[in-house]
Amino acid sequence: MNEPVRVRGAAVDDETRCVHYRGPLDIVAIRFHCCDEFYPCFRCHADAADHAASAWPRERFDDRAVLCGVCRTTLTITAYLAADGCPSCAAPFNPGCRFHHDLYFEAAGCRWG
Repeated sequence: MNEPVRVRGAAVDDETRCVHYRGPLDIVAIRFHCCDEFYPCFRCHADAADHAASAWPRERFDDRAVLCGVCRTTLTITAYLAADGCPSCAAPFNPGCRFHHDLYFEAAGCRWG
């Protein structure tokens, strides 16, 4: 059985919401390329980490780096970028997150950029 994923950040609820993003669709956490730790958002990482964030390189988009906070499935970056919701439980993802994808993933792999 897989170990439960620990999500770091300020006031993370059971579905990975944080003090910065806590709407009903804010249900993903990203495993940061720079430190291999999951955070709900770039602001949580900036507040807690002792280093700068780095984006996932395009050649690593098959890594499982996005956690659905509802069902706890870990998605590949490619699967996450191609989906509007979790392919495992159908929980919808916040479409506004696409505006921050360049902070997490090289823009060449984003369908919006």
